[in-house]
Amino acid sequence: MSDSSQTSATGPIQTPYDPPEGPLSILHEDHEILVVDKPTGLLSVPGRGEHLADCLLSRVQAVFPTALLVHRLDRDTSGVMIFGLTPHAQRHLGLQFEKRQTKKTYVARVSGKLEPKTGRVDLPLIVDWPNRPLQMVDHENGKPAQTDWRVLRQSEEESRVRLTPLTGRSHQLRVHMLALGHPILGDPFYATGAARDHERLMLHSEELRLNHPDGGRGVTFRAKAPF
Repeated sequence: MSDSSQTSATGPIQTPYDPPEGPLSILHEDHEILVVDKPTGLLSVPGRGEHLADCLLSRVQAVFPTALLVHRLDRDTSGVMIFGLTPHAQRHLGLQFEKRQTKKTYVARVSGKLEPKTGRVDLPLIVDWPNRPLQMVDHENGKPAQTDWRVLRQSEEESRVRLTPLTGRSHQLRVHMLALGHPILGDPFYATGAARDHERLMLHSEELRLNHPDGGRGVTFRAKAPF
């Protein structure tokens, strides 16, 4: 979803949108697909209003006019995003995401010492409507959501983790880590206090595995986390 607003006790409010400058970081390009490394702070798609028009999709289409959206990352999340360069590629890739045939891997820095070292969060999520775009756990009305985690290294203050979402709910990784008591550092929505006081959201889409729309061969695209 377009992660372009903050919230208050009375509901959503707009916050300044100051997207980063700089050229596209292209990871792969061929006749069917384009893979880029999205920077933090840039919307995947336009938000509501002219001030939210600048986004990764518009920047990509300025260079690759036939590029079509396949999936999204939150504004504050960086990392691997893929675009179809033909309608066939968009359909082919879109079905893989819809059928959960892709594998996405994220790296995050979270508050505190996460234990045990591996596990799975299985908590259904739903939009927290009065405080949108926030999401929340709702066992009665929420949609199923599962996330696997693995600790890469840690101290008493924080843990570096690899997160593998098995579903694709909005803010899934952010809410699931919060539910474990270990919010992602720098999260403007869900972290508080010292955990929130970082220069960016410490969440990065590190790897995407899927089948190429031309021939179906397995391909993997990676972008190293900048933190």
